[in-house]
Amino acid sequence: MEYNEQKETVKSKKWRRVGTGFAIFLGIIIILLSLGLISFQWIIDYIWMDSLQFGSIFTTIIGSKVILGILGFILFFILTYITISWIRNSYLSHFHDNQLPSMIENLKQSRLLMASISLVFGAVGSMIVQGIGWEPLLKMVNQSSFGLNDPYFNMDISFYMFVLPFIKMIVYILLGLSIFYLVIEIGFYSFFHLYQMSRSAQLHMGITLGMIGLLLASHHLLQPYESMLTNQVNLFQESAVHGLSYTDKLVNIPASYILAGTAVIGTVWMVSALYRRKYYQMIIPIAGYLGLVIVAQLASVGVQQFIVSPNEFSKESPYLKHNLEYTRAAYQLERIDEREHPANQSLTEAMVDRNKLTLDNVRVNDSRPLLDIYNQLQTFRTYYKFNNIDIDRYEINGEYQQVFIGARELSTVDLPSQAKTWVNQKLRYTHGYGVAMSQVNQVTEQGQPEYMVKNLPPKGDIDITRPQIYFGEQDYDNVIVNSKKDEFDYPSGDENVSNRFAANSGISLSGINRLLFSLQEGSFRMFVSDQITSESQILQTRNIMDRVERIAPFFQYDKDPYIFVRENGSLAWMIDAYITAENYPYAKPHVGNENYIRNAVKVVIDAYTGEVNFYMVDKEDPLLQTYAKMFPDLFTEEIPEDVRSHFRYPERLFTIQAKMYGTYHMTNLEVFYNREDYWQFPTEKYYNEDIEIEPYYITMKLPEYEEEEFMLMMPYTPKNRQNMIAWMGVRNDGENYGEMLVYRFPKQKNSYGPQQIENRINQDSTISQKLNLWSQGGSEVIRGNLLAIPIEDTMLYVEPIYIESSNATSLPEVKQIVMAYDDHIVMEATFDKALDKILQYIGPNRVVEEGQNDKKSKEGEGITDSSEQKLQEIVELFDAYQAALSAGNWEEAAKIMTSIENKLDDVK
Repeated sequence: MEYNEQKETVKSKKWRRVGTGFAIFLGIIIILLSLGLISFQWIIDYIWMDSLQFGSIFTTIIGSKVILGILGFILFFILTYITISWIRNSYLSHFHDNQLPSMIENLKQSRLLMASISLVFGAVGSMIVQGIGWEPLLKMVNQSSFGLNDPYFNMDISFYMFVLPFIKMIVYILLGLSIFYLVIEIGFYSFFHLYQMSRSAQLHMGITLGMIGLLLASHHLLQPYESMLTNQVNLFQESAVHGLSYTDKLVNIPASYILAGTAVIGTVWMVSALYRRKYYQMIIPIAGYLGLVIVAQLASVGVQQFIVSPNEFSKESPYLKHNLEYTRAAYQLERIDEREHPANQSLTEAMVDRNKLTLDNVRVNDSRPLLDIYNQLQTFRTYYKFNNIDIDRYEINGEYQQVFIGARELSTVDLPSQAKTWVNQKLRYTHGYGVAMSQVNQVTEQGQPEYMVKNLPPKGDIDITRPQIYFGEQDYDNVIVNSKKDEFDYPSGDENVSNRFAANSGISLSGINRLLFSLQEGSFRMFVSDQITSESQILQTRNIMDRVERIAPFFQYDKDPYIFVRENGSLAWMIDAYITAENYPYAKPHVGNENYIRNAVKVVIDAYTGEVNFYMVDKEDPLLQTYAKMFPDLFTEEIPEDVRSHFRYPERLFTIQAKMYGTYHMTNLEVFYNREDYWQFPTEKYYNEDIEIEPYYITMKLPEYEEEEFMLMMPYTPKNRQNMIAWMGVRNDGENYGEMLVYRFPKQKNSYGPQQIENRINQDSTISQKLNLWSQGGSEVIRGNLLAIPIEDTMLYVEPIYIESSNATSLPEVKQIVMAYDDHIVMEATFDKALDKILQYIGPNRVVEEGQNDKKSKEGEGITDSSEQKLQEIVELFDAYQAALSAGNWEEAAKIMTSIENKLDDVK
């Protein structure tokens, strides 16, 4: 019997050893696989980054992540191992042999278990620390001074931007970890009331409590600095000031120091009570601390409610001043040049002649309907697609012209199903082809854009020497170029023209690269295909947004890249990159906690090679200088002139600044506090809906200058009013790039705002009747963007009218131009006719070319009389049409509508 029991025991131990060995082996395999997958992805990423000359960016980020990951792993591993080991030792010292499970008593087994648990916690800690800590660490180490101190603590802005976030991160990680360990300790030491009987357990919990107390005190010591970054004065109230306020200075900051001291004293008390087994006394410091927190909150509420609120402006004035000054600095509003605009009604023919280039570039087309037109008329094949229509300017035949431009990209998703083979999608259909370009102010007789560059291959006013687009806005798959298969270039009649990639910017598929990237693609076909040679290259991450985010994930990128033609005829994309921050003291956030933004970097991506350049636009910005220290190989300082000439001030940044300026233009503190002169964006009617106007690019001549230039502008209206109070513009050309101006209109007289013009269009009997008629009979009237055009000391309004058939394949066509000036409003078939009509209204006796005066008068009279008669007939028919519909006489209504359409055709 004893022999059998011994035999079973030996067998059991043997199986346990086998199980333990298998578990260890399996664990090692899992760890090795995990490390292998991570290393594999790192190798792939490094090869890709290095192919773009950005290998150092990758190694800097990975290096900081590895350092923080190791530190996080060591910290979490050691603290976890010490915690579990201390708990085990406390149990062993309290219990006798054989009273605990053998796994706990056995040193080898328990060490293995503790090490395994610690490894898991170490891995979690490593991921947490390196995931959230690498960028704050690099910023703190490479910080640049802002040269501006806050007015209370006298700390440089860089402290709030770079140092404070890193300290907070460390404190919060350690505090969260300590609280977690305390919960674990309470759980284990509660069994058998071990915390009452074991000095070891008491000492362990006391040390953890001490760590929590010190970290909690650190948290409170940081709160005064954080008061510079928020308008929250307590859990229930916000201050009129963003940043330090009266209540913060009087109550919250002193309370923070008192709570920090209380946390330390309370911790000492709790540890002492725990060690003396006076457990109920441990409640006293907790209750005292919580009581002080409540008292501090109540004191803050009381001061804010009964001292500040009744006399808020008087109490907050010094802090309002800081809020105003620092917000203006954070958004560069202090650089805006304010000027007076007389808003005169002074338009003359001479003024029109002086501003001919401005009027020749007034945008009568609209990019949104234009996208549909481009996609129907300039794609030629189902697999081509225009994703967006952008606005830019070019010097064409010696003349400065504003244009629409769109890239004809390849969309393999739209290939016929039988053509979606691996060879076609990876080797044959690799790129889009060329651009289409049209004038902003010219349309054909059919209301279609007047193209300046069109067709395949692209022909027109600009020579495009390298039209192939391998990198763009489409969600492109990775492709392989320079294989044995020629690439499809563009269709030509019944045949397709082929091409081969001529650059060396891809990743070579020679040697081990082919195996690595075949594994990454998960494509055995790629590894064994005889179409791929040692000359072949793989082009990865061809979507330009994904491309730049993969290179520099620490920037924010504008969602509207735009394509442009360089001097050598190649195509390139430009993306605006933003550097942002959340910790600018006293500055009001524009979204979330973000209260600092700069467009300090322009990113240019070659549409053919995929080469990426990060150009430094604002070298004086301290945050950009910090990034330049972090990644010295990322930026290019010298900007080619053909790149600079296509810089556009980004609409997103301009919108943020313009919205902030609507409040922060008020420099008088009392006016600012009461928001007496608050400006807002006007509304317009677009697609028959009232929407907020978006900033728009125009070509115009500023009153103080002699030449037209490319501007981005936005009108302002007062709060809850529709008259125009001012307009803001930013210059885009040459050395003037980024200069912002605001022109204020006189407050003592009314200047029409965009919505007032829209209302006048609706109220004009002739125009509204025509629009209503055109919207009947299966057609839709689309009202384009209403543009406010400053011309010297006056304003002109222009709105294109599109008509689109309800047919699914119809194209929106510009059919009329509405123009408004002063109290005059007209609608004509072309811009020139509308302008001529306005000039007739304001100067009825103006002189025209000799010999044409009588002719024009007679023709004009005849046309006017005839048009008015026909219009009256149409109105009468329309009334009869509505009456027939109301009576349910559908056949009669159809006949009347046919008559209306015939008369409208006669009018045209």
